[in-house]
Amino acid sequence: MSTAKKEYKRITTKTLVDMKNRGEKISMLTAYDFTMAQIVDGAGIDVILVGDSASNVMAGHETTLPITLDQMIYHAASVIRGVNRSLVVVDIPFGSYQSDPKEALRSAIRIMKESGGHAVKVEGGKEIKESVKRILNAGIPVMGHLGLTPQSIYKFGTYTVRAKEDEEAEALKQDALLLEKAGCFAIVLEKVPAKLAEEVAKSLTIPVIGIGAGNGVDGQVLVTHDMLGMTHEFNPRFLRRYLDMHDAMTNAFKNYSKDVKSGDFPNEEEQY
Repeated sequence: MSTAKKEYKRITTKTLVDMKNRGEKISMLTAYDFTMAQIVDGAGIDVILVGDSASNVMAGHETTLPITLDQMIYHAASVIRGVNRSLVVVDIPFGSYQSDPKEALRSAIRIMKESGGHAVKVEGGKEIKESVKRILNAGIPVMGHLGLTPQSIYKFGTYTVRAKEDEEAEALKQDALLLEKAGCFAIVLEKVPAKLAEEVAKSLTIPVIGIGAGNGVDGQVLVTHDMLGMTHEFNPRFLRRYLDMHDAMTNAFKNYSKDVKSGDFPNEEEQY
């Protein structure tokens, strides 16, 4: 049962564990630039994810795979400059940690040193165990990510719900326990059945944050541009739109253009 929200001056990895123990849900959103980060942080969101979803949202790629480590560091550094309270977690991009634990450590160190991020996030379970351990041994906090892992989209071949079958569900539960034992401070579960996600959350002492994983987990994450209605073509069941900024922005741009062309902008009060 959720308790009254406690005021935290600064969110840390320990704060998130304390929130889980208190029954207080964790809010998490994405940001990729300074201005958005300021707004999200100022609204009291607990965790800001500098996601490799920047590949889709900011660069227009079809998948998260093309974004580079240098680009992730650029986005993360921009976000950090706009944050006072939120914990900032940075995705390590595809190809920067999976096959070589030493490369994984180098990538994580670069993110922490060059962006000022507070933690990193990686996708996968037992197949990346050694990379996770190597990063954690260097004192860098790691958030895990299981279920639908977008960096493996070509292996899955679809963005459909994961772990609906017993064998995959059992493997996911084992991977979640493995990540907790390895030392991860939290795990994201993406597009898995709500009952399974709740079972995983109850079995772990670390927070489980869901996206398309029901309400039985310890927190929720959405892509900010999706929940603000800036993207219209993406309509999964789990997405709740809190604004329709696509139409609002389009109308604003049209009105600006109309006023410029008619000579109404700038008027006498808007010039020197």
